[in-house]
Amino acid sequence: MGGFTRDLKTLILLMAIDFLSGLMVAGIFKNSNKTRNGALSSKTGFKGIGKKCIALTFVLIAHRLDLLLGMNFARSAVIFAYIANELISIIENAGLMGVPVPQVIKKAIDILKEKSEEN
Repeated sequence: MGGFTRDLKTLILLMAIDFLSGLMVAGIFKNSNKTRNGALSSKTGFKGIGKKCIALTFVLIAHRLDLLLGMNFARSAVIFAYIANELISIIENAGLMGVPVPQVIKKAIDILKEKSEEN
């Protein structure tokens, strides 16, 4: 995967925070938008873990592409894209828990979502 660098450590940390905050939203606040009743679901949890594993697989693939092409760009780009995605999800989870989210952050999330949908 290109070594256990700061950017990869950050991504893994944010993935864990996102997963735990998602558990809190569903388990404590019963306000998840991923289940019909907003409560915990083992199936939904396993899907989330699976998605994070696939994201890490893309980091591995990007690293291998970097090695193949003799550059050092794809891995970092993929990691930073997933870091942005995890941050958005963590902020959304905080909002579902009733934590006040500053308007500037909400606006930044909307812009990031629009940009990712365009691509």
